[in-house]
Amino acid sequence: MTNSIRQTRAKKTQRFSRRKMLHGSSALAAAAAIGSGAGAQVQKLVRPGEKRAQRDVFVQVFLRGAMDGLTTVVPHGDPDYYAARPTLAVPPPGQVNGALDLDGFFGLAPAAAPLLTPYQSGHLAIVHASGSVDPTRSHFDAFTKMEFGESGLPPGTVTNGWLARHLIQVGATSSALLRAVGADDILPQTLAGAPNALPIPNMGSFLFPGDPSSAVERVALLTDMFAGESPPVGPTALRTFDSIDLMSQIDFAGYVPAGGAQYPNSRFGDQLRSTATLIKANVGVEAITIDYGGWDLHAQLGPLDGTMAAMLDDLTRGLEAFYIDMASMLNDVTLACVSEFGRRVAENSSAGVDHGHGNAMLVMGGGINGGQVIANWPGLAPAQLDDGAVAITIDYRDVLGEILERRMGATDLGAIFPQHVFTTHGVTI
Repeated sequence: MTNSIRQTRAKKTQRFSRRKMLHGSSALAAAAAIGSGAGAQVQKLVRPGEKRAQRDVFVQVFLRGAMDGLTTVVPHGDPDYYAARPTLAVPPPGQVNGALDLDGFFGLAPAAAPLLTPYQSGHLAIVHASGSVDPTRSHFDAFTKMEFGESGLPPGTVTNGWLARHLIQVGATSSALLRAVGADDILPQTLAGAPNALPIPNMGSFLFPGDPSSAVERVALLTDMFAGESPPVGPTALRTFDSIDLMSQIDFAGYVPAGGAQYPNSRFGDQLRSTATLIKANVGVEAITIDYGGWDLHAQLGPLDGTMAAMLDDLTRGLEAFYIDMASMLNDVTLACVSEFGRRVAENSSAGVDHGHGNAMLVMGGGINGGQVIANWPGLAPAQLDDGAVAITIDYRDVLGEILERRMGATDLGAIFPQHVFTTHGVTI
């Protein structure tokens, strides 16, 4: 621990006693989860055409439950889509509740209209018929395969998350106290083993737990106790205490989004708002992950006025607000929405769609070659499907690898995604 932190410990913990403490286990769990190493400070904005001197902050939104990419990004130019979904298909452009045309073949569901803001500005790319080539259609197996970046590899080939491996790789040039945040009670597998990473479910309430009246004494006692512990326990605990201090100095509650951005009044909206606040605080955080669950809609999909439509409205209004809010730093941020797999093409008898394979990724940022749907479309005729689902023609690792290499300073993609042969699809500029 630095002398400056030690000297200001008592002063900082006084702030804890004046604020509502976090009564729970998040901070204690963080002490066990945070790793070793440090992170790169966020640099000044790099304008287009200038040489980049820093890495993008990466934001991952994991759409858990298998988001239906055929509703979100409608292949209205493929007649087999309408044959397979006689009651659940989003109508083609020009009809009532029709898709919002993007390129003459693909369109957005009406509920996803807010995506037009970054798309038409050239900062949102959609990568369709993409995903993990592993054949599993189990959510939990797919989570592990995708987050560990081990599609098609024997179990145990890798033991940490793909984003963790990236942070380890670039860590030699890093110096930040807190490098990565998982906006949940536990770190996602994407960040498993990441250096200086913490699970923080509510960034504005990440405070030292327990009774405020004894916070100062307990912080001092624990600091002295862990200061003598050998690595990794001692340094890990002290960095966790310091990270709590760091987060307590950021005014999450008083943050005013830029550009008139209006985040939805939802958990996801709050998470993105806090993400923007944290990035703009310039404390060196390099990666933030957000989980958005509830997409496993086997029954009553509701693409136009039901559950799917409501979730798309929340998701895309949040993404639009984040895009507007981060305009001044857009060249320093890349956001990617991923899901473990998509849904089957044909609707089922419960007005829903079952587990599929290929899906649509959403990638947004100042360094993204947006305003296009990137796809090697496989077709939706029965003979063209992968066991009733969209066939994958773009591996998600290609997309992430391009972002890592061109926007995030990765130098050895083979160490991040072992045994994968990369293909570039022009996702970044």
